[in-house]
Amino acid sequence: MKKILLSFIALTFISCNIDRSPYDSKESDEILTDPTGLQTITLGNYALLKGDASGGGFFNNLYRVGEYGGDNINISGTTSDEFFYYYNYRSIKNNGRSNTIWNAGYKAIIGCNRVISKTSEGKDVNIDQLIGENYFLRAYVYFSLVNVFGKPYNQGAGNLGVPLKITDDVNELPGRATVGAIYDQVVSDLKKAEQLMTLDKNNTYASKEAAQALLSRVYLYMENNDKAIEYADKVISSGKYSLLSNAELPSYATKTPETNRETIFAFKYNRDGDYSDGWYTIGSMYANIQNVGWGEMYASSSYLDLINKNPQDARSKFISPKYSTPQTSVAYWVQQGTNASGGVTYNYSFQKTFQQGGNTYFTMNNINYQIYSEVLPNKTNYYFNNSGGSKTYVTLDHDMDKRNGYPKFYILKCSLQEGVAQLWSPVVIRLGEIYLNRAEALAKKGNTNSAMADVNTIRTRAGIPAYTSVPAGQNALEIVLDERRLELAFEAQRKYDIFRNKLNLNREYPGSHLSGNNPFYTVPYTNNRIIEYIPEQQIQIQPNLVQNPD
Repeated sequence: MKKILLSFIALTFISCNIDRSPYDSKESDEILTDPTGLQTITLGNYALLKGDASGGGFFNNLYRVGEYGGDNINISGTTSDEFFYYYNYRSIKNNGRSNTIWNAGYKAIIGCNRVISKTSEGKDVNIDQLIGENYFLRAYVYFSLVNVFGKPYNQGAGNLGVPLKITDDVNELPGRATVGAIYDQVVSDLKKAEQLMTLDKNNTYASKEAAQALLSRVYLYMENNDKAIEYADKVISSGKYSLLSNAELPSYATKTPETNRETIFAFKYNRDGDYSDGWYTIGSMYANIQNVGWGEMYASSSYLDLINKNPQDARSKFISPKYSTPQTSVAYWVQQGTNASGGVTYNYSFQKTFQQGGNTYFTMNNINYQIYSEVLPNKTNYYFNNSGGSKTYVTLDHDMDKRNGYPKFYILKCSLQEGVAQLWSPVVIRLGEIYLNRAEALAKKGNTNSAMADVNTIRTRAGIPAYTSVPAGQNALEIVLDERRLELAFEAQRKYDIFRNKLNLNREYPGSHLSGNNPFYTVPYTNNRIIEYIPEQQIQIQPNLVQNPD
């Protein structure tokens, strides 16, 4: 840790990609008296969190914890990359990616602390703005770290979180604070940021509204529903942001942040300087575009079942099936079976279809099965009667390219900014989420009508039917969480949405998470592996850190 802290200033300037020659001869305290130097250090803090052009750094790895640990994706094979441990819940104590989250996060925290502790407020609105941005960034990092390494707030505010460090003293090496203490600091920092930031900068910088938006999420995680609603109201009523139209929504990722009126805060990536060959970005794992990208992670069958309930949903265009050539008509479905050791398996079954007498059939195990249709208000379902006499629902489509038997349902939500294959500026928070934060808080307060109204705002934008009432067999909270899953898919929130609501993660769908011995078909919210181990590298440096339980 000492080495990390001592090297902060140098690393900040390097990460900024700014000509640092004017500052090399100055002491860091002197830099902070110079508005230009203050801005440089602040930009360095943004850069540490954004990460580097090769796809490393804080956000890149933070994203993988939140999204790969959910139920929206499946990985089509095993890999030596340590992100696989986030996916299969087999955490290791020396995960280099977790260590990067910790290292980069605390480097940024120290940089923010330096600005906050060494700079006086109230002298200049430009300086106050920069101080406020550092309060925001510090809050964002602490909130992120406590969710990776600490249990959800509602499982006990007294549980261990992460070290709370609010000075720039390299000799101060605190132990782990409680989850509650970290959340208190986050709330305090965001309120201070809200107060100090008064300038109207673009959405690649922190702002008053960004602080309010993040407070709506933080209070939601704390189950302080009144405050979550209050801060969501502030953002929505500000009039500064608006939802993209139905037609624009599928191209969300292609816009630069500054041209996207729905984005509240994002880390900006430029095609020049931030983008090398595109092979190690987040989007590169989801799709091969213009011959760039691994394309080894696909939308899960669980997510596809949900999005396909309304085929006209604009959000379904974030999924791009990679069809085989020449085109072949097929019926496909997920088939449950057992392996040699008696374990349950989930595999895709693709069967070529043919027409006979005006009907559609496929042949399996020398038996012809007819496909029947079932017309519903929003779609037509297809099924066949299996050997047991019950219905098996299928999708009729063209055959797809596969990897290890997993069809390539490419994900486009993290690619194609400005038409560049794997360029993407990570969206930290946007207006669509704020409506759903408010909806969830309202549902938990029993205000079903208002909760459903916010859900319907999102559904109407997506081009799917609004709810006139809560569907039979569900409650308002379940409806909200389903809509959060649809709207915020592939934005690294799903894992936290599940476990903070004391729900178990259902992973009964095809994917390499079910490979090996004793796989997690269900991950209970009480399981110790819903959070990551404190990186062993940090415990060796700082022995007073207590490890998370096995």
